[in-house]
Amino acid sequence: MAEQLKDVIKQEYIKSAKDPAYFLRKYCVIQHPIKGKVPFDLYDFQEKTIDEFEGHRMNIILKARQLGISTLTAGYALWMMTFFQDKNILVIATKQDTAKNLVTKVRVMHANLPSWLKQRCVEDNKLSLRYVNGSQIKAVSSGPEAARSEALSLLILDEAAFIDKIDDIWTASQATLTTGGQCIALSTPNGVGNWFHKTWVEAEDATGMFNPIKLHWTVHPDRDDDWRQEQNVLLGASGAAQECDCDFLTSGTGVIDAVLLENLRKKECKEPIEKRGIDSNCWIWEPPNYTKKYVVCADVGRGDSADYSAFHVIDIEKVEQVAEYKGRISTKDFGNMLVSISTEYNDALLIIENNNIGWATIQQVIDRDYPNLFYTSKDLRYVDVQHQLSNKYRTTERNMVAGFSTTMKTRPLIIAKLEEYFRDESVVVHSNRLIDELLTFVYVNNRAEAMTGYNDDLVMSFAIGLWVRDTALRLQTEGIELTKKTLTAMNQEGVYIPSDNNNGEWDWDIGKDKKKESLEWLL
Repeated sequence: MAEQLKDVIKQEYIKSAKDPAYFLRKYCVIQHPIKGKVPFDLYDFQEKTIDEFEGHRMNIILKARQLGISTLTAGYALWMMTFFQDKNILVIATKQDTAKNLVTKVRVMHANLPSWLKQRCVEDNKLSLRYVNGSQIKAVSSGPEAARSEALSLLILDEAAFIDKIDDIWTASQATLTTGGQCIALSTPNGVGNWFHKTWVEAEDATGMFNPIKLHWTVHPDRDDDWRQEQNVLLGASGAAQECDCDFLTSGTGVIDAVLLENLRKKECKEPIEKRGIDSNCWIWEPPNYTKKYVVCADVGRGDSADYSAFHVIDIEKVEQVAEYKGRISTKDFGNMLVSISTEYNDALLIIENNNIGWATIQQVIDRDYPNLFYTSKDLRYVDVQHQLSNKYRTTERNMVAGFSTTMKTRPLIIAKLEEYFRDESVVVHSNRLIDELLTFVYVNNRAEAMTGYNDDLVMSFAIGLWVRDTALRLQTEGIELTKKTLTAMNQEGVYIPSDNNNGEWDWDIGKDKKKESLEWLL
């Protein structure tokens, strides 16, 4: 009898070691939120997913909510640790608690295994579990150093679309996976343009290293149309599309609607007619037309290898992007480039954001005596202008500073203007680089900014250009319009009152003494 039992155990051990789905279904217990501990009865789609794990080193899973895929992945990790020596498994998630939850799932399954299957633990805490056979699993939160460890047998990226700095994490992990390690990246969608979305698209197109596994809500046998309608009520139409339908375009918190951006990409984006510079990063779609007016809007990077400088050339009348640059360049060289491109495009109004390092580039432009540099009024913080005088004496007299000031007051204005132009589909964009940045430009705590690990240099410079262009056109078509509030801020002793004149000049009466003052400097 004892020998028969030993033989049965031996056969079961061998069968479980060869077949992870069999091991999970027959010997693993999971924690159900209502029923408590229950057997892990795998659904067909879960068994097929296990087969995919076995058949491919790199797997990316685009999943609907509440399909038990995190639990399935935990079970697969337990199987590896139980039947193989020295398996090193790392779980990375946005938050340490999220990563810890997956380790907890492993711990629950381990605790309920039959004694003849259960490996002896030499380390057991909230964040890690290590067996006497040398296999272990540990959980860490996201960070650039998260994957910089010893060689990994399996890297699990849980809710990968939401992990900060995942591009850096993935780059760092390459060295740890070179010995044949596996990777499972699983998530619901979270907008487009991020690492998870791009990696999924590459997997679907068979151009990347990952095997795509898509798990739509319909794969679950217990869900029907009534359940799907309930999710619309619980999550809203957009949330349900993200969480149930695996819809990238309706997911995330993008400033600009992703569907609109992708349609714009298909309709307007194209290869430039010319790529200039040593780095070929200055792209030209339309040469200067000497009958047109242009604006050049620029964002200045630090001038090192970790930051970008960017500019756009925009046709004022058509609101069309005709040229663009994004590259790593010194502040002095960037200033020279801006003078060159602005001169080429009919002495375009040159707008340079004057925050931080921008002053170095602005000084280079001033030293070159560029005749149409944008100046900001210290009183107004921003100026609605089409053209301004760059005479040093006049700008000093009028309390002006070179460049555009992005402040707590002006930032929401330019972002709102950016959103308005794209919502109304009244802007023409040719650059895929700009579209890519816009897709990762999201609201974080009600502030519009790039997703962690991404850039918004092209976005912010474009937004500034659109805002100035818009206010400039209004001046051109409607004349100068200033509110009492603004005018009062400019002069606390009174407000500007227009006076009639016969010479066509813009003269205004100012203050209590009603002294005439010309406003030609605004034109």
